[in-house]
Amino acid sequence: MNDYDLSRLAELGERHARERAALEKTRAELAPEVVAAAQAGVKQGDIVKASGYTRERVRQICRAAGIEPGE
Repeated sequence: MNDYDLSRLAELGERHARERAALEKTRAELAPEVVAAAQAGVKQGDIVKASGYTRERVRQICRAAGIEPGE
């Protein structure tokens, strides 16, 4: 048996779960905006800068929505 107090670890674990849920919600909101920007003709580089995503992630999101590079 040890005397380690798990309360701080539990607190951080709960915070991590809350923040992960918030991140997933934000991702779910961000992807359609990336697609909308691409459909509106916004340059990929501008989408990358505005969204904080990498070029590859923007390409992945667009391809999943049926938008290929150059469209």
